[in-house]
Amino acid sequence: MVSNPVHGLPFLPGTSFKDSTKTAFHRSQTLGYRNGYAIVRRPTVGIGGDRLQFNQLSQAELDELASKAPVLTYGQPKQAPPADFIPAHVAFDKKVLKFDAYFQEDVPMSTEEQYRIRQVNIYYYLEDDSMSVIEPVVENSGIPQGKLIKRQRLAKNDRGDHYHWKDLNRGINITIYGKTFRVVDCDQFTQVFLESQGIELNPPEKMALDPYTELRKQPLRKYVTPSDFDQLKQFLTFDKQVLRFYAIWDDTDSMYGECRTYIIHYYLMDDTVEIREVHERNDGRDPFPLLMNRQRMPKVLVENAKNFPQCVLEISDQEVLEWYTAKDFIVGKSLTVLGRTFFIYDCDPFTRRYYKEKFGITDLPRIDVNKQEPPPVKQELPPYNGFGLVEDSAQNCFALIPKAPKKDVIKMLVNDNKVLRYLAALESPIPEDKDRRFVFSYFLATDMISIFEPPVRNSGIIGGKYLGRTKVVKPYSTVDNPIYYGPSDFFIGAVIEVFGHRFIILDTDEYVLKYMESNAAQYSPEALASVQKHVRKLEAPASESESKQTEKDPGVQELEALIDTIQKQLKDHSCKDNIREAFQIYDKEASGYVDRDMFFKICESLNVPVDDSLVKEVTCKRLLLPAFTFPSPVWIPLCGL
Repeated sequence: MVSNPVHGLPFLPGTSFKDSTKTAFHRSQTLGYRNGYAIVRRPTVGIGGDRLQFNQLSQAELDELASKAPVLTYGQPKQAPPADFIPAHVAFDKKVLKFDAYFQEDVPMSTEEQYRIRQVNIYYYLEDDSMSVIEPVVENSGIPQGKLIKRQRLAKNDRGDHYHWKDLNRGINITIYGKTFRVVDCDQFTQVFLESQGIELNPPEKMALDPYTELRKQPLRKYVTPSDFDQLKQFLTFDKQVLRFYAIWDDTDSMYGECRTYIIHYYLMDDTVEIREVHERNDGRDPFPLLMNRQRMPKVLVENAKNFPQCVLEISDQEVLEWYTAKDFIVGKSLTVLGRTFFIYDCDPFTRRYYKEKFGITDLPRIDVNKQEPPPVKQELPPYNGFGLVEDSAQNCFALIPKAPKKDVIKMLVNDNKVLRYLAALESPIPEDKDRRFVFSYFLATDMISIFEPPVRNSGIIGGKYLGRTKVVKPYSTVDNPIYYGPSDFFIGAVIEVFGHRFIILDTDEYVLKYMESNAAQYSPEALASVQKHVRKLEAPASESESKQTEKDPGVQELEALIDTIQKQLKDHSCKDNIREAFQIYDKEASGYVDRDMFFKICESLNVPVDDSLVKEVTCKRLLLPAFTFPSPVWIPLCGL
C-alpha cells in the first residue's frame, strides 16, 4: 500500500486531501515526431509538473510482469494479421537518390593542364537498386559528355556484390569500372531518406573545380592587333548568325535551260558564302544539297590574277581587290557568282532586321518571280485549197490524226428525212441551156444541197446527177468564215450561185409551202411575197384550169389517167407506208422518179401485186408522145404515193 506522500496516510478514499493552492494541471507530452515518423516517449513528470513515484520493484519482478500474459483475464491473445506486402518496385517507384561527385582525369599530352576535374551526378534508383552516372553537358567543352554509365547494377567487388544505398554516403570514394568518384554532397530527398533509415550522413564537402576551366574564366589579356578589323571579335560576335536569301537562276535563254531556285547563306562570322539547291518532288535531278561549298567569294580580281588557276589553288588576298560582303546582297538586285547570275527576290526575317539595324534599309519587299504564262498563240489556218469542206480540211491542222467535224445530232434527229425540193432554171447566155431544168433538194438535217437534172430525150444533154450532196458557200463569203446557203435563201425568184453557175428558182413542191408557212420567221418578206404570188397563181379559177385541160393532148390525158390508176393500186395496198419508204431509199437523188426495172424490183421485194400490162402501157404511151411533153420515157413518177 502506497502511503500519502504529504500526510503519511494510506492512499485510500477519505485519507487523501487535495492541495487547494495547486493551479497547474497540465499533462506532459508523450508523443513526438522524428525524421517524419511518430514515436512514443515516457513522461518524466506527472500532472501539473509533480514528481512521479516510480515502482520500487526489482528488475526480476519487472521482467516477470512484462512476460506474464493475462490469459485468465483476457483469454488467449490473438495473433495480429500480417501487414500487406508491397513490392519494392511499387513502394520505391520514381524514387531516386542523387549524389554530387567528381573524378580526376589525367591529361598527358597538354602543356596547359596536367589533369582535369569532371563533375558528375550519381543516381541510385531504389526500385531495382540500379545506378547511373551522368555528366552535365558543357557547351564548347570538346569532351564527349552526357551519360557516362548507363543505368545498371554496378559491381562493388570481385566477389559479385553490388552497390546498395547503404554503401553510399557523403565524403566517401566509390570505384566504378576503374574510375574513382568522390561523393561530396546529395540532395534534400536523399538526405531525409538515409536519415530515416538510421544512416548517419557525413558533412558535405565543397565541389572540386577544374583548374583549366577556372583559368579560362579569368579576363583575357588585351592585345593590340596590327589589322584594322578584329576578326576574333567578328567571330565571337556573329557566331551562328547567318543571312538567308532566296534567289533564282534564269537560264531559259539557253537550250534546254530552265529557271531554278536556290538559297544563299551568308555567314557573318567569317564573310563566307554558301549556295544550296532547292529540290522539288519528282524534279528528275539528283538530290545533291550544295551548288557551291562554303567559301569566300571574290568580287573584283587583280588584273594579273585573271588567269589564276582558281580550280586548283585557293584564292588569297593577293589575287583579290574586293570580296563580297553583306552590303552586296540586296533583295531585288542581281548577283554574279562563278559565272552565274542570281536574282535575289526574298530573304528571311532575321536578315531584314539585320539590314535595318546595320544599314538602315527598311524596305525589302518580296518580289514575285513567277512568270505569267504567255497568251495562247492563235492558230492560223492555211488557205483553203478548194477540196472538200472548209471544216473537214481544218481538222488536219488541229490533230495529227484528223477526226470528222462534230455534227448537230439533235438537228439531224429532228429533221431526219425532211427535204425541200425546188425547180430551177440555169441562167446562161448559151441558147441550149435556156430550156434546161434542175431539181434542187435541200436536206434540213445536214444543210446540204443536191442538184438533179431530169433527162430530156433528143436534147443532146445527158441528164442525171448534176451535183452530189454538199454544202454550198455563198459567193460573197470569205474562205476563213464561210457562209452556207440556208432554207431562207430559197424562194421563188431567188438566184442561187453554185460554184460559178447561177440558177433561178421557178417553183417549189407542196411540202416547201407548208414548211415556209410553219417557219415564216426564218424567211424575209420578199420570200414570203413570192410564195403568196405563187399560191395565187395556183388558185386560179377552175374554169380556166378546165379549159386548159381540154386543150391538152388526148394522149397526155390518157397517160396521166394510167399513172393515176397505178398510184391508186399502190395506195390501196395494206403496206403503203413501207412502199413509200422503199421508194424514197432507192430514189437517192430525191427526184420523185424511179426507172421501170427498179419499180418492179421494189414491188417484188414487198410482194405488191402490180398489173404489168398497165406499166407496159404507160411506157408505150410515153414513147409515142413527143419528147418535150415528158422528160424521160423510162421513169415512173412517185409523187402521188
